[in-house]
Amino acid sequence: MTDGTTEAADLRRLPIAEAIRRLAEHGEPADPRPDIDTAALRRRFPHLAGVETSDVRIDGPYGRPVPARLYRDAAAATTGRALVWVHGGAFIGGYLDMPEANWVSLEIASRGTPVLSVDYVKCLGETHFPEPTDEVRAAFAHAVAHAAELFGIDPGAVLLGGASAGGNLTAGAVAQLQDAGEPVPAGLVLVYPVVHPNAPEASSSVDLASPHGQLSLNFAGSQEALADPHAFAALGRVDGFPRTLVVVCEKDALRPSGEAFARQLAEAGVDVQLRVEPGADHGHINEPADPTASPTVEAIAEWIGA
Repeated sequence: MTDGTTEAADLRRLPIAEAIRRLAEHGEPADPRPDIDTAALRRRFPHLAGVETSDVRIDGPYGRPVPARLYRDAAAATTGRALVWVHGGAFIGGYLDMPEANWVSLEIASRGTPVLSVDYVKCLGETHFPEPTDEVRAAFAHAVAHAAELFGIDPGAVLLGGASAGGNLTAGAVAQLQDAGEPVPAGLVLVYPVVHPNAPEASSSVDLASPHGQLSLNFAGSQEALADPHAFAALGRVDGFPRTLVVVCEKDALRPSGEAFARQLAEAGVDVQLRVEPGADHGHINEPADPTASPTVEAIAEWIGA
């Protein structure tokens, strides 16, 4: 039997198709880190002690609930805004207890912005786009419809955001709303987002033999869907997007996608801020001990409250 460390390392070394098969059959291995549970995070970061959490039931568009968790700190000075937050995981992994979901939500909530952290169906087996995007959109709609009871704010003050694959899904949900003529979020937060089929080159041209190309195709479900602007928001119009914060990492091979999208938003007249996190690499906010992680979270909180 292998422990969680070995299992996780094995998955990263496997060919993409085999990793997907193992995840579909056995689920995600337990995170072996002993210091990422909520109690450990509160010991390390005492300012998180006042954040209360509760599970929220959201009826999804495919007959299954969308898992979600609410974070609120009643003692924090309120910003008058709330954030619906979506973790990453290459569209095949991730969950509400990972630091990119849990720690980030605790931190943002402790600074006066309630957070609804949202999970989504993974692209394993026969599941592909648009299912995870539709679930994120449904979660955002639920947050808006219940803004007063969930967050104590006006429905028009709910923002949407995500990291990596979660950044893709949130940008895709905004593209859906824009093209449907429906209200978009009060703001959008994208942290090391993947918004092009070929993120390393910020391009629509995909090498399907590459690991990234295989992950993009696995998400999209078909080569035709790789060109869908709701699957990869950078392929479509963005003039209806809300004010947006884009955070990219200095050392991240996927950095070009976020930078190009920030330029695209600016050229369309969107109020956009691009932040390059010095010394950081992809996934850094999933590592609370990483010295580059807290500055990013602080920047997100400040931008929301500005």
